[in-house]
Amino acid sequence: MLKGTLEGCILKVISHKETYGYEISQALQTYGFSNISEGTIYPILLRLEKSGLIIAQHRTSPLGPKRKYFSISQTGQLELETFLSNWQELKTAVDTLFLDRGDPNE
Repeated sequence: MLKGTLEGCILKVISHKETYGYEISQALQTYGFSNISEGTIYPILLRLEKSGLIIAQHRTSPLGPKRKYFSISQTGQLELETFLSNWQELKTAVDTLFLDRGDPNE
């Protein structure tokens, strides 16, 4: 379940602005994803790119070798909206389960 959730969160980060892998990792850490390594993020970025959900471009970097910058595609934006809808439905169900102290069989 974390994989699908992480993909949605990465799409959200990319939807804010064109960005690159390390910057995505830093943004996720800012939002509380402290245990997500770059080694986890890059395969997801590759999958998202192959699926047409993000677009990648190599650009020169002011600090060294070229970087691969990512932007969200129209298909990716639609996928992000679907993810958000599914996430809200799941969140509501989990919140209801854990916050409702009653037994559903009563």
